[in-house]
Amino acid sequence: MKIYVSNLAPETTSENLAEAFRAHGTVASVSLPGERMKDGRASGAHRGYGFVVMHDAGEGKAALAALNGRPIRGSAVSVRVANPKRTPHYVS
Repeated sequence: MKIYVSNLAPETTSENLAEAFRAHGTVASVSLPGERMKDGRASGAHRGYGFVVMHDAGEGKAALAALNGRPIRGSAVSVRVANPKRTPHYVS
């Protein structure tokens, strides 16, 4: 299950996010878009949102219920099931 997490504090790291979700199950991966590259160089900053992938859907639902609106690194986060990736209409 892929989970979208928004309203992340600027100092939140992938490890902080993984740790919060590990309390509810097995975390397969965590990504914070923008944390690696900005203008061709490493920046260390992210865009305030991220994705967590959990192997088990039941564990993912438990994490959704437990973490939505709860603070992670001082900021109350919004947690929901991620929308599937869409291909733009102009790409055939």
